[in-house]
Amino acid sequence: MENKKQSLGSMLLGKWDTKTIVGIAIGAALFGVLMDFGGIKVTTNTSLTSAYVVLPIVGALFGPLPAALTGLIGNTIADLIGGWGFWFDWSFGNAVAGFFIGLLPVYGAKIADGIFTTKHAIIYAIVTIIGVGLGFGVVTPVLTVLFYSSELTVTWIQAWAAIISDASVAIIVGIPVLFALAARNKKKTNLTKED
Repeated sequence: MENKKQSLGSMLLGKWDTKTIVGIAIGAALFGVLMDFGGIKVTTNTSLTSAYVVLPIVGALFGPLPAALTGLIGNTIADLIGGWGFWFDWSFGNAVAGFFIGLLPVYGAKIADGIFTTKHAIIYAIVTIIGVGLGFGVVTPVLTVLFYSSELTVTWIQAWAAIISDASVAIIVGIPVLFALAARNKKKTNLTKED
């Protein structure tokens, strides 16, 4: 277990080494494939997708910026696989959502050290809703207008569907996954619960 205190900047940037780069690459590929093939259609081009389990795992292991890059690159891969062309408005929306989902170490959830409590789970759920809401409720519509000069009615319908479905998966499935990862790492590091 590392006892040295990290600065906020280093927590936001995440841990960077070869494992991080490989983790982002695998996470982005998995995110992209699951966006296209691992979901149930909710509205036009929007699914209740299992891809949103990938972001908390990458965030827990590597930090917010790697989780953001996983969402950004993963959505781009999904666009390529699906043959939709590039929808950078949605890619950046996923990046924002991934960044917020990956903020775990900022509020004390240190999954690698086996630390993830009920308090962390509640904060994670709130931060996830805010991040997914900002990503798809603000960033995506603004970029839709800037990049594509598109009508926002369809984007708003898709955005709300994405906010509800993606936040639900990240919370309902993501929290048990984070507890399981923390428990596994706690056994590895032989930590004892502090009173």
